[in-house]
Formats: sequence, structure tokens, C-alpha cells
Amino acid sequence: MNDRTGYAMLFASDLIGVEISPHGVTCALTGGSPASPRVERVSHTPFSPQTLQISLREQNILDPDAFVAGLKSAYNLLLCNSPRVAVSLPDATCRIMLLDLEGRFKSRTEALDLIRWKLKKSIPLDSADTYIDYQQLAVRENGDLALLVAIASHTVISQYEDLITQAGLSPARIDCNVFNICHTFDRRLSLHDGCILISFYGNTLSIVAFSQGIPEFIRSKYLPGTLATDSRVYMELISSLLVYKERFPERPEQSVFCVASPDVAQNFLGMVAEATGVTPVLLETKGAVIPGNSAPGDQVRLFSCTAAIGAALRSL
Repeated sequence: MNDRTGYAMLFASDLIGVEISPHGVTCALTGGSPASPRVERVSHTPFSPQTLQISLREQNILDPDAFVAGLKSAYNLLLCNSPRVAVSLPDATCRIMLLDLEGRFKSRTEALDLIRWKLKKSIPLDSADTYIDYQQLAVRENGDLALLVAIASHTVISQYEDLITQAGLSPARIDCNVFNICHTFDRRLSLHDGCILISFYGNTLSIVAFSQGIPEFIRSKYLPGTLATDSRVYMELISSLLVYKERFPERPEQSVFCVASPDVAQNFLGMVAEATGVTPVLLETKGAVIPGNSAPGDQVRLFSCTAAIGAALRSL
């Protein structure tokens, strides 16, 4: 949303990954190389209840002082001097969609105007409070541009930016967990021309289908109060897969990957297998990065850092 929202890997410099959720702040510092990423340190500071609530339209942070204090605490635990952070927010703070636009445009401003016009009836926010960003994914055979579009509230994003800055940090990027989970497992996913990634992370079910290495279907559903294997999650998964199959009926059977908390991972795999008819493969954060001397190496502790690690991997 801030800078370029999307799935493309961006190798900036010395970015610290920061995931923000109603439960607290998780930070990750990474190193190594794109081919052999390493997690150097991770940290977490919990929020007290009623510090933050997720909303698309309303300000998320209910207790700014507690938010700033928690962010400072988690950041200081990393023992790092760089103030530049890549921030990962819950998917429900924005709307993500894939869009095809006819022809080319002369500038980014022209592109944003065209996107706003095409989506004017489906934007879920007041036009004066709408922030739109996009990333070009591909050029279709007919010349249309395939775009990944993010829509968010200025009110929501500005509050995060202002309070992160108040904490003494510089938000170089702000985007969503679904993208940063993809970043964490980029090396594995990039081995397949077509695959589906199904994750349950932060009480959010996300389905991302890839074709020729780019997303062709994205759907995230925030399901507060649910477990990964609840019937409500299963029904949302079935519904999303039906929409995907209706949209792309010609797609052959694809590899399916899953991301879920270690305590429910095997049951989640079974649920996904039943929904897709395919035996899925579990992706684990501990297999995506090499733990440094000051970082945990077990999946139980690393799983909750998945989005923060994905955001931090932009620095390699």
C-alpha cells in the first residue's frame, strides 16, 4: 500500500520486518543472501486488550500511547540501529483485487485515475478517504495490463504511519500479511509455474493461486475467534475454491501448499486435502530461513514471525 504493494520481491537495504496485530508487535531482522536467507533476531511485545482493533474504515489504534510503547519495546529487543521498517498489517485493513486494464498509460497518476474510474462502484470506502496503489504483474496477449490493486483508507494508514514515526521509526513500506507470507516462501513457490498457497495466519484464511509465477486469484477472509480447523474456515475455503474454479475452469490440477500454526498444521492439511482433492504440502518458516546464533530455530517460535520475516526479507 505504501511504496509498491504486491508480490514482487524488492531487495532494499537494512529493512526491519514489523508485523502489527491486535495481539502485539513482532519484529524480525534478517541477513544472508536471497538464495540463503538467514533470520538474525526476532522479538515480540504483546499489546494489552483494547490497544488495537482491525477495521477497514475506522482508525485501528485505540490506545496510541500503548501502541507506541509496545512498538518501541519490540524494536529495542532487536539491538539494531536501523530505523527503517517494512510493516505488515492484517489483510482486513485493506482490499486486494486483481484487475485487467485495456491499453497503456503515460504515467502512474493516469493509471491511478483509470483504476479509480473502473472500480468506482466497487470501492468499499468514501472516495475522499480512499488510497489506491497498484503493481503491474504482466501484459496479456491482447495487450491488456494485469494489475494487482490495493485499496485502503487514508484514515487507517495515516494513523499507522504517524504513530510508527512517533516511535522513532521510518516506515519504508506498508503492506499486508498475505504478501509477506508469500515472500517468506518465495523460493519454494517460484519452483512451480502454477500452484495454490492456502494459509491460516492471524485468524485470516488466505488463498493465493499462481500461474506462470504471478497471482491470478487472491482472496483473504478475516475470521476472528476461529481456529484453523473450524467448520466456518472450511466453508470459506470451499466457497473460495469454487469461485476460483469457476473463473479458471481450464486449470489442470495444481500443487497445493499450506501454512498454519504447528499445533493445528496436520489437521489443517487434512481439511485442505478434503477441500481440494489434492495432497497438500506444509510450508514451515523454519525451512525457509536459516536461524542465526541469536534466533530461534524451531517452528513453534518461528511461525508467529512468518509475516515479519517476509517483510524483512526485502532487505536482502
